[in-house]
Amino acid sequence: MLVKWNISKSRVHVILHDNASNMKKAMDEMGVSSLGCFAHSLQLVVHEGLLSQRSVSDALANCRKIIGHFKHSPLATTRLEDIQKDLKMPTKRLQQDVATRWNSTFYMVESLLEQKRTISAYGADHDLPATLTANQWALLEKAVTVLAPFEEVTKQISSSTSSVAEVIPSVTVLKRLLARESQEDTGIKTMKTTLLEAVKKRFATIEEEPLYAVATLLDPHFKDRCIKSVTKLKAALKEVIYLLHVFMVFIIVSFRYFSSADNIKHAKDALTVEMEKTEKSTTVAETIAENPKKTPRMEVQVGGSSSRESSLKGLFEEILQEHDEEHGAGTTSTHFQLQTYMMEQTISRSDSPFQYWAVNRVRFPSLAATAAKFLCAPGTSVDSERLFSTASNIVDARRNRLGGERAEMLIFLKKNLPLLLKL
Repeated sequence: MLVKWNISKSRVHVILHDNASNMKKAMDEMGVSSLGCFAHSLQLVVHEGLLSQRSVSDALANCRKIIGHFKHSPLATTRLEDIQKDLKMPTKRLQQDVATRWNSTFYMVESLLEQKRTISAYGADHDLPATLTANQWALLEKAVTVLAPFEEVTKQISSSTSSVAEVIPSVTVLKRLLARESQEDTGIKTMKTTLLEAVKKRFATIEEEPLYAVATLLDPHFKDRCIKSVTKLKAALKEVIYLLHVFMVFIIVSFRYFSSADNIKHAKDALTVEMEKTEKSTTVAETIAENPKKTPRMEVQVGGSSSRESSLKGLFEEILQEHDEEHGAGTTSTHFQLQTYMMEQTISRSDSPFQYWAVNRVRFPSLAATAAKFLCAPGTSVDSERLFSTASNIVDARRNRLGGERAEMLIFLKKNLPLLLKL
């Protein structure tokens, strides 16, 4: 594919793929950096959680039977819509889930809970292949509450403007939410515990991956606020410093006392040895990692379209603000850009990191260049998959004579014209 499009490997920053071992092996054999799709990993996490508790999986099986009844019977669907009108409820169809998309299961249960009254009224006069008990209805409500943050994170990071920098903060938020205990956990403790363990297992080494860690550090929303391990933070900062030297910047930084990440290669080791010759009493990486005092961040407007979204955003802000304390940061010519950037306040979640770097590229020229490289990578392959849906909508039965070149132009306009009109 790279040869066909005349793209050299040196121009490939990262390739996203699903979590199949053969895909990872293929990328390694090609000699290109790659990451697993974050949305696909979340799919596997939630799948484990839903299957871990028999009572939940049984309730979901009944949900599928009920929705299947209406999907296969136009008369039943019409009758359900009549009941909705009688009860002065919005006319909505129940949603069937799809095995390959966990959030479709979430939407299925959510649609059933929303139509609980209409389904109960329908069941009073008609036979259904399955029914939900009062305990199962209550269980589904709790399950939706637990899964809501996963749905919100999936939606956020699958957007066309999201970047790989949001992966580590999202994992941090999910782990913190799942670790919280409440009285509402009764009946779903097994599922919640399984979800937490699955998140920890599948994302255990995420902070050690430079493609994630460096992107997070260079996203002004997060910086180092979401990397809790000092050792991992040092490794990530070391990677940033190495990249600054690769980009031939004027910053000369000495960092020499901490161990590097496993994936730092011989060239980076050689660079470290060279920089060890500079006798300094402290280093940028150690200063930032071991003295994580920052100037206060901007006041953030948390409001959203729903309490669920507000709660999730609020937890993001809680994590970011935990480290926000006043700091008298002295700067020197040797580490001005990195230290100044890390000590400044983070930006509001509603602000664009790309706009931030556009405004600050004069102050931080080398950091801005590195950020442009790392923040361009999406966290999931969802948006690229949407491109195939766009193509199928353009090249259809009514346009079966559309040439490849013209189809490519129409797809390009479909995806990019709205962006141009916003300028």
